[in-house]
Parts: sequence; structure tokens; C-alpha cells
Amino acid sequence: MKYILMMNTPGGGPYQIAKWPQQDLKAHIAFMVNFDKKLRASGELVAAEGLAGPDQAKRVRAGKDGKPITDGVFPESKEFLAGYWIVDVESPERAYEIAAQASAAPGPGGAPLNMPIEVRQVLSGPPPDLL
Repeated sequence: MKYILMMNTPGGGPYQIAKWPQQDLKAHIAFMVNFDKKLRASGELVAAEGLAGPDQAKRVRAGKDGKPITDGVFPESKEFLAGYWIVDVESPERAYEIAAQASAAPGPGGAPLNMPIEVRQVLSGPPPDLL
């Protein structure tokens, strides 16, 4: 079963992590690189990406003429999606274990961030009777 693990972070402007002391930022990045390597080695990682901050985001919809209409940027977002992992695992419990590991990434002073990670199953497609 595939799951997406979405890491949301508090808003209040661009990535606050950029204001961390350099040693804390390096420790956080090293954790994420190692976490990625472990998931790849186990064969559970499908994809993982970090995302640009809300100060670079645009919301897009089609106008009546089909042309894009944009709104944004959203620098004062309450929270925003900082990145995600897609994992292919045997059970939802394993996806939760992986999410908990990601949640414990080190923050300032090396303390675990314990940030919430939203876990949702990736559906393979619509029910066959709707095709």
C-alpha cells in the first residue's frame, strides 16, 4: 500500500528553518539525508521532495476562458506543506512508524521537532464500477 506522508510546518513567513544556527540546520539536513537513505535501502521509498515556501506559492484556477488565474503569494500562511514522502509499505502501521521517525527530526539545539506528519493512503484509482 502506498501512503503520502506530508510534513506541515508553522507559517509566519518563509521557512523559519533558515534562521536556525548553522550547526542545527546542518544536523537537520543530515538527519533528512540519512532518513532518505534508510528508506531507499529498505525499498519503501517511492518519492520524497522538499517544497518551496509559501512566499513562492501561487494558487491557480481556470478562468471562464480556460486561461490561468493566479492568486498569491501567501507569506502569512498559518501553516504550509514543507515536503512529503511517498512510501510503499505493508501496512498503515508501518507508514505511521515512518511518519513518527520523520517527526522526530532535530530542530534548534538538537531537540526533536515532533512536528505533525499527515499520513494518507494513495489510492490506485477509482473503483472499477466507475470506469
